[in-house]
Amino acid sequence: MLQKNPREDGEYLNALARGLAVLRAFGRGKPGMTLSEIAACTELNPAVVRRCLNTLVHLGYVGKKDKLFLLRPEVFSLGSAYIESMNLEEVVVQHLQPIRDLTGNSTAMAVLSGQEALFMVYNSTKLLARIVAGVGTRFPAYATAAGRALLAWLDKPRLNAYFASLHPIALTDRTITSKAKLKQILAEVKKQGYAAIESELDYGVASVAVPVFSEDGRVVAALSCSTSPARQTLANMVEEALPLLRQAAHDIEIELRRSPMLVYSIIN
Repeated sequence: MLQKNPREDGEYLNALARGLAVLRAFGRGKPGMTLSEIAACTELNPAVVRRCLNTLVHLGYVGKKDKLFLLRPEVFSLGSAYIESMNLEEVVVQHLQPIRDLTGNSTAMAVLSGQEALFMVYNSTKLLARIVAGVGTRFPAYATAAGRALLAWLDKPRLNAYFASLHPIALTDRTITSKAKLKQILAEVKKQGYAAIESELDYGVASVAVPVFSEDGRVVAALSCSTSPARQTLANMVEEALPLLRQAAHDIEIELRRSPMLVYSIIN
């Protein structure tokens, strides 16, 4: 849905906001949509959506098959520009890949985006088949180890705002949806310095995560390691992966001091 225009801001471009809303309407369950379906999804006037689509088709970001509109590979250029300009390969990937290679578990870096953990780096293994994830994947923050590591170190106003707008749903029968219980868990995460979950995001997925801080002490991102409990118990994974994740977080924090633009781009 389109963010409402702050009327007092004369520099706000409605046309740009609408075009981006149209691009973001597509997703895993909506790879191709009709004009009317996009209008319903974005809550925009169909005439506005038609003009946005015509422009995006002309620019190569959207294609059309009969009455269905779909994204084209040119959209990748938007994300790759961010990855390349912020040197994520140099700053982050080099520190996460060795953990993946040593443990055989998937590793990732996520940031907080609204109420979701947005994965900016993802090193997968074939051993974790329950979750299909990759760069740009979003999961509810409350149900992921990375999300909890990000939430636990938020300042009080931002954490209160997060819970005020949160409507948690059960993704499995082990997903914690009580706000009171989640607040208690986040306090425990902050006290122990890491988050660990099992089968809350999906059955057969266990994860451990640690925070990454900016030089001024604000939480910037979270590093996580994930596997299947059938392969390794959560306790054993914490014992094996936690020291590696903490060392990687320390190394990345040093890298971030040399890459202030990446920090500025992540922290709202």
